[in-house]
Amino acid sequence: MSFNTSERYNSVVIEFKGNVMGGPDAVSLNEKLHELIDAGKTNIVVDLGKVKFMNSSGLGMLIGGLTTMRKAGGDLRIANATDKIESLLVVTKLITVFKHYKSVKEAAESYQD
Repeated sequence: MSFNTSERYNSVVIEFKGNVMGGPDAVSLNEKLHELIDAGKTNIVVDLGKVKFMNSSGLGMLIGGLTTMRKAGGDLRIANATDKIESLLVVTKLITVFKHYKSVKEAAESYQD
């Protein structure tokens, strides 16, 4: 898995690509989130549109990110989840934990409510 970050609509968008499997990727993501917190950026949108596969460690990585951002007074929202990833979130009941949106723009704009 790789990820890119960009700033759009007063949020930081983290775009995941490939297979989300936790491990070293979780460490990289956690470091990145702490950098963003230190910079005062706590509105995060994770774009899952280019994710092919996600396992339980990948889900754990997202939950860890959500917890980190909420403790810092922000949030982590999900956008563009494919049908496969969305069904994984439904089966694990995590769909009720994360705020999720069909597009990055919708997710980012939700911070302005």
